[in-house]
Amino acid sequence: MQRSRVPSAPLGSWLLGSTDESPRRRRIRVQALLTAPLLVTNLIGAVLSIVLVGFVVPGPEIIDPEFAWINFIAVPIFIGCVFLIGLLWGTKRLMRDLRWATEDHPPTEQNQRAALRGPWRLTRVQAVLWTAALITFTTMYGIVDPNTIPKVLFTVAFSGITTCAFCYLLSEFALRPIAARALESGAPRKAAVLGLTGRTILIWLLGSGVPVAGLMLVAVFSFIRPASWQALAIAILVIGGITLCVGLGLTYINIRSAAAPIRSVRRGMEQVTRGDLTASVVVYDGTELGLLQTGFNRMAEGLRERERIRDLFGRHVGHEVAANAVRRNPELGGEERDVAVLFVDVIGSTTIAATNSPTAVVALLNRFFDVIVDEVDAHGGFVNKFEGDAALAIFGAPTTLDDHAGSALAAARKIQQRLRAEVSEVSAGIGVAAGIAVAGNVGARERFEYTVIGDPVNEAARLSEVAKTVPGNLAASGRAVAAADNAEAAQWSITENITLRGRLEQTELAIPCDALEPEPEPTPADSVPVQP
Repeated sequence: MQRSRVPSAPLGSWLLGSTDESPRRRRIRVQALLTAPLLVTNLIGAVLSIVLVGFVVPGPEIIDPEFAWINFIAVPIFIGCVFLIGLLWGTKRLMRDLRWATEDHPPTEQNQRAALRGPWRLTRVQAVLWTAALITFTTMYGIVDPNTIPKVLFTVAFSGITTCAFCYLLSEFALRPIAARALESGAPRKAAVLGLTGRTILIWLLGSGVPVAGLMLVAVFSFIRPASWQALAIAILVIGGITLCVGLGLTYINIRSAAAPIRSVRRGMEQVTRGDLTASVVVYDGTELGLLQTGFNRMAEGLRERERIRDLFGRHVGHEVAANAVRRNPELGGEERDVAVLFVDVIGSTTIAATNSPTAVVALLNRFFDVIVDEVDAHGGFVNKFEGDAALAIFGAPTTLDDHAGSALAAARKIQQRLRAEVSEVSAGIGVAAGIAVAGNVGARERFEYTVIGDPVNEAARLSEVAKTVPGNLAASGRAVAAADNAEAAQWSITENITLRGRLEQTELAIPCDALEPEPEPTPADSVPVQP
């Protein structure tokens, strides 16, 4: 059975494409989603650091001419050489290590762990770059004026931590296609990422906890080196505003990344609710949410397996019997039911088997039984069993029918019509009987089957033998015709009373009225006088 992916962005966003795109497109997409957002984020972090250290945080002014060579030469060069080159080098190196995913190679457990740890690797690269910036700029400004060290140290650290937090979330988003490939064969035995709780706490710590702690440090330094109330108010307002915006942005991205797997599972559940058991979600999250996605796929697989077993069970014993067994616990024994029984037996089966190969005989019987099953199902009965070249069908058990006898008689007439038209190589005698029989489970406690036992079954089998010698090869008991509704009973005619083999009482024999009609005389061709 072919699985269908849950529609509408299987990886949680249209930016990430689909799971079946070409490896080249996947590599370009992931590379672009890694490089562009991280580059913009680092540039914003650098600008934020310059604004804070130059205009917001109280302390010595660094826009004085003595810092000009740092501000206009060292800072731009450092940003261009370290951040840009380092960023491209970090993403290129990561993509090289994840080449197996962009070339559709099966992942090893080491590959899986490397893919899930990809966001941490990029975040560590950013942390190294910002640490280098922290040491470099603190040293440069400290050489000119040691009093600028606390100010530069705080602003660069504040900007770097915020940038690293965004880097982690954005790279985790960009690497979803790689994570999906890594998790196709299941999660690695050892956890490779933080759980949902750990990730949430980390985001709060980097996005809100550290900036608020920095704001408190500004207040502490104001006691050590008093600043004007205007400068202090500006610092509190700007840093507080940045903290609110950064905290909101990180929280929003974190919530979106957590909600995406839940939405995919919800859409999959909607498919299952609509009866589409082929639903399957892409597993791309390494946290508990990924376990939720995996759990849904296992549930859907279990439902598919259960449906296959139910269908197979129904094909073997009949869908009505299978449904009845599912509704209640089947037990040995049965109950008396008023039923109609239809028995079909091939005429000349020995000759057919002797003049055809076994494969050809099986193919012929399958076509023969296709007609029987189709018509029995269409008339509300079910084929209880196949016995070589014969079949037994029951009407009125386990499902009650308003006119079980009429349904069996109509099915018998229709089967005979279709056999002549569709399986002309085979002739069959069909017998129909009706009466009280015991319907239930027969066998042992470990192995039993649903069937009917009683006089109607034996009578139908004997009538099928008689049917082989009567016009139309179709015979029914008078009791079955009497139990049918008037419309169907009018299609049958009682011809005689006979004693069936193995029975003591006589049976009224009925055959279809159209079988009693005489064959039309062939119309003689117009004679043409012959000229002497």
